[in-house]
Amino acid sequence: MANGILIIDKPSGWTSMDVCAKLRGKFREKRIGHGGTLDPMATGVLPIFLGRATRGVEYIAEGDKEYVAGLKLGRVTNTQDITGQVVEERPVTVSPEAVQALLPQFTGPIRQIPPMYSAIKREGKKLYELARKGVEVERSPRPVTIYALTLEGERGPGEYTLRVKCSKGTYIRTLCHDIGQALGCGGCMSALRRTEAAGFTLEDSLPLDRVLDSEEPEDLLRPVDSCFSRHPALVIQGREAFRAKNGNPFRAEVPDGLYRVYGEEGEFLLLGSAKGGTMTTIKSFFEV
Repeated sequence: MANGILIIDKPSGWTSMDVCAKLRGKFREKRIGHGGTLDPMATGVLPIFLGRATRGVEYIAEGDKEYVAGLKLGRVTNTQDITGQVVEERPVTVSPEAVQALLPQFTGPIRQIPPMYSAIKREGKKLYELARKGVEVERSPRPVTIYALTLEGERGPGEYTLRVKCSKGTYIRTLCHDIGQALGCGGCMSALRRTEAAGFTLEDSLPLDRVLDSEEPEDLLRPVDSCFSRHPALVIQGREAFRAKNGNPFRAEVPDGLYRVYGEEGEFLLLGSAKGGTMTTIKSFFEV
């Protein structure tokens, strides 16, 4: 049974679920999930969880992410990226300095209107299904946070590279669209590469082909607890271990916070939250 985490450098043209499906066949493991969807045109860090590691997908998907994106000014598309149908083109007269000066307006807590070409559901139907039928529905703005937004360089006339560190739920193509609108010339996303997710970076990533070509793919798996490495470790035994394995709170004389909890033989038991000397389970990874 495959249990662990793969950090894939997703190739362009694949959906996140395409990657999961291919790896499901490679590992012969039904339990598989990913830590944050990437659009088919996007590349970069895609955490894949196999076996009991899938218990951590929900927790990890909530984390912050970093992207390097291409911003193409002067073009507006129906998908808000370069793959969509062009609905408007305008001359670009803004300078790099004007782009730079605008970015602080999009930094910090902001609100985004989700694009029609998205997997958000409305009355049981995904928005992109409605969009493909030419139907557009009203969408409420959603709060997201842009922790850092920097202009990395000029890719060509009217085209720039942005680096974005943001919260879960941020649409980078919507950010590019909105920046273009604010500049008065329109814009769309021309490229996207995720450089960090769930604490993993491109340096941690493996090309998909390397995994698919491997004769021993299990050797490429990271341990389940690696995605929680930023939290301190706690080893328990005896009564505390018995209670933890049965999902019950247990005594833990440690400062309040989140912990990786291990049994005395080193087995990873759970991600727990300590408060007032008591540890409660957030996610259990113990299997009999």
